[in-house]
Order: sequence, then structure tokens, then C-alpha cells
Amino acid sequence: MRANLRKGHALSQLRTLLPSRADYRGLRKSWRADLVAGLTVGIVALPLALAFGVSSGAGAEAGLITAIVAGLVAAVFGGSNVQVSGPTGAMVVVLAPIVAAHGVGAVAVVSIMAGIIVLAAGIVRLGRAVSYIPWPVIEGFTAGIGVIIFLQQVPAAVGVEGTGHSTNAVVAAFQSIGEASWPGALLPIGAVLAVAAIMLLSGRISAALPASFIAIVVVSLIAVLTQLPLDTIGALPQSLPAPSLPALSPELLASLTGPALAVAALAAIESLLSARVAATLADTGQVNADRELVGQGLASLASGLFGGMPATGAIARTAVNVRSGAKTRLSSVIHSLVLMLVVLAAASVVAQVPLAALSGVLMMTAARMVSLSTMKRVGRSGRSSTAVFAITLFVTVAFDLVIAVFIGLAVAAFFALRALSRLSGAHRRELPGDPEPGDERIALFQIEGSLFFGAADRLVDEITNEPGVEVVILQLSALQFIDATGANALSELVGALEQRGVTVLLKGIRPEHRPMLQKLGAIDALRHPNHLFSDLDPALAHARSHIARSADLT
Repeated sequence: MRANLRKGHALSQLRTLLPSRADYRGLRKSWRADLVAGLTVGIVALPLALAFGVSSGAGAEAGLITAIVAGLVAAVFGGSNVQVSGPTGAMVVVLAPIVAAHGVGAVAVVSIMAGIIVLAAGIVRLGRAVSYIPWPVIEGFTAGIGVIIFLQQVPAAVGVEGTGHSTNAVVAAFQSIGEASWPGALLPIGAVLAVAAIMLLSGRISAALPASFIAIVVVSLIAVLTQLPLDTIGALPQSLPAPSLPALSPELLASLTGPALAVAALAAIESLLSARVAATLADTGQVNADRELVGQGLASLASGLFGGMPATGAIARTAVNVRSGAKTRLSSVIHSLVLMLVVLAAASVVAQVPLAALSGVLMMTAARMVSLSTMKRVGRSGRSSTAVFAITLFVTVAFDLVIAVFIGLAVAAFFALRALSRLSGAHRRELPGDPEPGDERIALFQIEGSLFFGAADRLVDEITNEPGVEVVILQLSALQFIDATGANALSELVGALEQRGVTVLLKGIRPEHRPMLQKLGAIDALRHPNHLFSDLDPALAHARSHIARSADLT
């Protein structure tokens, strides 16, 4: 019977990770809005897919394949009704060093490996983990990505090949500027500035205009009509390639395990953050975090089989989708179909787009990721938040994205524990009632807050440094939390006081704390089992009897 119940529960849990009719509830009313939103976000996604593919080193074709295949799979299997997935700037930042170290062929392999990892994370229900990432870490991470994306576009912006440069974006940007052919480099720089100006002007006219698409079209037309000597995207396929498994070997898989884990972590974090942001923009249904991981894992897996890149939920495109009126997954599906139509009918036209124009789009995208207003909000939230933000940003730019998240988490945890330990401690209280002879040799301490590894040593110091005390009453009823380190410190404290001849009485142990204190010897360290009390009055009476007997003996 129990086996059948467990099996039924497992099947019901599995169903929550799979598509259902409920995904398209209300489609009869919303299909027009979904269609318009899908067309809009498809137009917006086109230049970004091309640009991210080129910037990663995998090529514009890989960017388009990812937007089409991964976008479609994630739309059907993901956990958000409005999430738009595809290549993103954060993923480009991780992929560029992988391409430099292992070649373009490694991208598809990493995509498949990372997809399997993210899929497994969804199946084992790790989706809620992203909710534990503090806000300053997220903002520092996002700003750092923006800085890196901007710097990665410098080589194309000055007309220099990005190959042969350092994998660090800061170093590579300075190398490119030094290698640029001046004044010839002013031409691609002019294309970048033209794209930026058109995007800014379009945004001021109407936020609904696809600014990046308009800028790409205008600059590309000018370049073609005037025959400007600008490097272009080049030939693109006019159909999707057939799915196939890339060449694998034990040595290659071993060398790509680390990069695949980093890509998987980034894909999971960015996708869940994007879905969470989308849920705050409009009432488009709840987000199933575990199913989102399943969908993103399948998306990267499928993308790799078609020769694409790892995919994530794209915050900017998802926001466009929501603001364009999307209600169901149909809009994200339409977005992929629009891009597919571009491949089938307009590949030769897209091939004429200047690389400098794509760099301009990404530079503007990056500039928007580094928000001055957000930095001011972080600064106003306190020194610890500012430190977490700054450290995360610095490590992201100088070292590695995934490492930056973990270091940011560690720094945030340090400040949180420090603040928590300051709220914890032992405070000496006045004895209740009228004073009696010998009360000066009784110390009543109330232990408050959380007694954990960050506060245990300080508590021991506060209580043991009390001269002339013969009986110590420890009130534990206000203790909210205690971990193994805190319980062990309390045990050592009781033992140390008893060895010095000080009688310890424990008052008000909470039922949930008693097993931990019992296991680690805090209760056994008492001189007598009767030194445990539920109320303060009996404990104080017992303490005074000890003082009285001590006075009689002297």
C-alpha cells in the first residue's frame, strides 16, 4: 500500500515537470496578443541572436540556431508562461574563453553536457535554490556582465580580429585598441556610434519601437548603398542543420567537465532570475522553478544537437514579451518561428549586416545592464550591501562569473552572520523581587537570539568574566536558534564554570533545543539533574539555597 502511494506521489510530482493543457489556458482570448508579442520579440531577438553568436566566437549561425531551437523547446517545456530563451550576454562571457581554449567545436559539446546537468537539477528539485541569492550579489553580477559584454565588443568596434587576445575582457580590449589601424578604425567606431544614436532616438520616440532592429537595418542599408569597407556577418545557412551528436572522446569530456558545470550553473541562475523578474512584470501565472530548469536543460541539450550554444532565459527579451501583451507560451513559440522564417527566406540579406553594427547593439545592451540608479539604491542600503555588490562586480570582471556568484554569496553570508551574531548574546539581568543577602553572588544571564558558531565564543567570554559569582542562572527561553557549535560552546561553558566551583542552573530550555543540548553534553555537564528548571522563581530559590548553605559552611 505504501509502495503504491509513493509511486503515485512520484508520478504526480513528475507530471508537474511536464507540459499540460493548462499551459495554454485562456489561449482563445489571448491568441491575438500572443501573436503580436511573438512577432515583436522575434524582431527584437534577431540582432541579439546574431550578435551574441558572433561575440561568443561560435558564429552568427550558432546564435540563430540557439534562438530558434532552444527558444522553442524552452517555451514548450519551461516553467514560465512568458519566458523567452536563447543566447544571452552572460553566456557569451562564459563561452568566449571556452572557444579560445578548446575551439568552436567544443561549444556544442558543452551545450549538451550543461543541458544534462540543468535537466538533472530540475528533476531533483533544485529550482528554489536561486531564491537564496541576495539582491546585491545579483546586481553586482549583472553589472559585471554588462562591463564584460561592453569590453568584448571593443575589438569589433575598432576593426580588429578578436583572436589571439587575452581571455580577460579588460586586457583584450586594451590589446585591440593598441593593434587598431588608425585612422581606419574610425569607420567601424562611426558605425557603432550611429547604432547607439539611432537606438537612443528610437527609444525617445516610443519605447514600443524595436530600437536595435531599426538601428541594424539603417546602418546596414547605409553600409551596402555606400559600399563602406566594413566586415560583415558573412554567409548564413538557409535552413536548419540536421541534429547530430558532436564528436566525443573521454579526454574531451574530461577537459570540458569544469566549463560545463560553470555553464550549467549560469544557465540555471540566469533563467530562474529571468523567470522571477517576468512574474513581477505582469500577472501571467506562477513560475514552476523546477520545471523551468527541466525546460532550460532540454533547450540547451537540443541546441547542442543542432550545433547551437547553451541557452538561458533572456531577461531583456522576456520583458519585451510581457510588455507586448504576451499571456501564454504561444508568444515564445511565435518568436522562434519568426527567426526560423528569417533563416529560410532572408539569410542572404542578414549576411550583409556589419559586425560593427552588432557591436553597437551589444554595447548599448551592456550599458543598460550597468544601472546607476541601481548602484545608488545599493549604496543607500548600507555598507555591507555595497561591499557585496562591489566585490561581486570586481570578481565578475576580473576573474569568472560563477566564481563571482559564490564569492558574493560567501561575503553576503559573512555580513549576515556578523549582523546575526550582534543580535545574539548573553545579558546580565537584575534578580526579580526584593534583594536578599548573598544575591550579589548570583548572576542571572538571559541568552537571546541565535547561538551559533558566529556568536558562541563571545557568549562564553561574556559569562565567564564575572568575578565573585558562585551561582549562574542561564535563561534559555529567549534563545531562538542553536546549532552544534553553539550547543558545544554551551556545554563547555557549563563544564568550565562547574570546574571553577560555580553552580550552573539552566532555565527554560525549549523542547526543540533539548535534543541538541542533550547530545552534546550541556545537560550532562550540570552538577545535578535537578539543576534544570522551567520557571525562574524555583531556579532563583534554588540558587539562594546554595548561597545560604555556602554561608553556613563558612
